[in-house]
Amino acid sequence: VQLQASGGGLVQDGGSLRLSCAASGSIFSINAMRWYRQAPGKQRELVANIRSDGRTNYADSVKGRFTISRDNAKNTAYLQMNSLKPEDTAVYYCNADLKRTWFESSRNFWGQGTLVTVSS
Repeated sequence: VQLQASGGGLVQDGGSLRLSCAASGSIFSINAMRWYRQAPGKQRELVANIRSDGRTNYADSVKGRFTISRDNAKNTAYLQMNSLKPEDTAVYYCNADLKRTWFESSRNFWGQGTLVTVSS
């Protein structure tokens, strides 16, 4: 199983970006999909979470600006980031709880990071 994150880049203060996280490989079902971020010198933090039923949770710092969504048919999660601020600059990582087969327990997987840089 691989999680492929994409969509990072350089954007100005107030701009927007859309990140994608595509899960591939042997996948039976995906439970939660998440986005984390890690800024230089800081701990990795949870940005947003979306469950299989579509319910979402956000870090207080991004509420009202970021929207997480998923396309179950494509095993892909998205993070629409609007009104970006310099403090949003970080490496963004996707994460998922999924089952590879019906009889396995759910396991947690990480994707590689994608860098988001917001210039002031």
